[in-house]
Amino acid sequence: MLNRRSFLVSTAATAVFAGSARLAFAAPSDGVLTVAMIGEPPTLDVMQTTTDLVMTIDQHIFETLYTYDAEWKTVPLLAAAQPVISDDGLTYTIALREGVKFHNGAVMTSDDVVASLRRWLDLATKGKQVAAFVESLEADGPNTVVFRLNAHYSPLIATLCSGSVILPATTLADPLTEFVGTGPYVLRERRPDQYIQMVRFDDYASPEGEPSNYAGRREAIAREIRFVPVPDANTRVEGLLSGQFDFADSLPVSAYDRLSGSDKSAPVIFENAGWVSMNMNMKQGLMTSKALRQAVQLALNPTDMMMAAFDADMFYSVDGSIFPKGFFWHTEAGIARYGEGDAEGAAKMLAEAGYDGTPLRLMTSRQYEFHYKISEVAKAYLEAAGFKIDLQVVDWATLTTRRADPDLWDIFVTHSNFPGDPSTINTLSDNYPGWYVSDQKAEAVAAYMNATTDEAKFAAWERIQTAIYDDVPLYKVGNFNALAGVAKGVAGYEPTYWPHFWNVSPKE
Repeated sequence: MLNRRSFLVSTAATAVFAGSARLAFAAPSDGVLTVAMIGEPPTLDVMQTTTDLVMTIDQHIFETLYTYDAEWKTVPLLAAAQPVISDDGLTYTIALREGVKFHNGAVMTSDDVVASLRRWLDLATKGKQVAAFVESLEADGPNTVVFRLNAHYSPLIATLCSGSVILPATTLADPLTEFVGTGPYVLRERRPDQYIQMVRFDDYASPEGEPSNYAGRREAIAREIRFVPVPDANTRVEGLLSGQFDFADSLPVSAYDRLSGSDKSAPVIFENAGWVSMNMNMKQGLMTSKALRQAVQLALNPTDMMMAAFDADMFYSVDGSIFPKGFFWHTEAGIARYGEGDAEGAAKMLAEAGYDGTPLRLMTSRQYEFHYKISEVAKAYLEAAGFKIDLQVVDWATLTTRRADPDLWDIFVTHSNFPGDPSTINTLSDNYPGWYVSDQKAEAVAAYMNATTDEAKFAAWERIQTAIYDDVPLYKVGNFNALAGVAKGVAGYEPTYWPHFWNVSPKE
């Protein structure tokens, strides 16, 4: 049953959840949505951590100046429009939406925005990265803020899409004790390890436009949302099947058939939840040779690796573009040596590079079983090409420690989500394990950082992807999908990376 084609699943999901645009204008309901999450969040202060769990919950309470639409392009949320950028590309003037209220009844002004963003620049990991480029951040009247930069930084607006939430200046503290935002839901009560209760904000000021990912109109249709921590995945499945939960996040793909056959629930597949990569050590060892890295690239078969890891093609796709189809950043530029595995061609490259049989240390973990399965198949293809492989299987904590030492490995397997901005891909950092440093990359990234339009950024991104395929700091294996479940009778839910529940009607 799990070998059906993914387009059939997409069609079925569309049929179950059709009408979301219509439900964006539905009347408020007295119903409650009970959402089973993967665990208890460590904090509700999203500036302290941008873990997916905290982001999922917090986005109902707090909002940012900008957010992402269905193509993962940045669009205004609390901002009134795209920024006005000066001719030299160093000054960003951002107009704010007027009349937006906080949950305490106060009207948002530029003073609140400046105070919140300064806290973000001082406290958050991404904020600290941005702070190095910020010369000043000031209010210009009650409804405008102005960033002045000391150097070009094109990802500025994209980084303001997550974590840089706007709070009343009067509530700012470290740590936060008041969780007051502008979002469609108000935090009512938090009982650790039991639930987080939110209720509808009756004075919510929604952005305009059709719903599109996180952009567009937001309506608090459900009177209440309860986020319940349920660390065990099988317990989340059973709770959904019994009718205890209205939504269950991050379910094992083995639960698909049971959800499909239930009279109380339905599966939801979120396509392109993330991607798997094999990262090369460019600092020490075998993979310092560009020719050997390209031989690895040529030898591997991404389809077989992804099939072994995910069992059915409804749960993965193979695409050489770093960003999948549907994303603004999707491009075929520069894709090379990405196909069905060419052992003969790779063997020729090994001979030309003078490979002497030194074992290639491939480090992986069984904590993420799909990492291990991908590694097993990769080992077979690399050995067929003539590599000698030392497959090192360790726990994830050990892997993350060992990958920081270039003496200990040649390739490690990991996975990531798709960032809203290409510049935040880990591998592009000179200091991320793998230590990708090249003139080709530096020139392409500099062009990206200097760009001030989407067109210029896209052209620079094509150069970056071309550099990645030529330099081979990583091998992209493929994209994977995520499985969640929703109760029948719940209407309007649209899958997104961080699941959200505005515009969603509870079952009657």
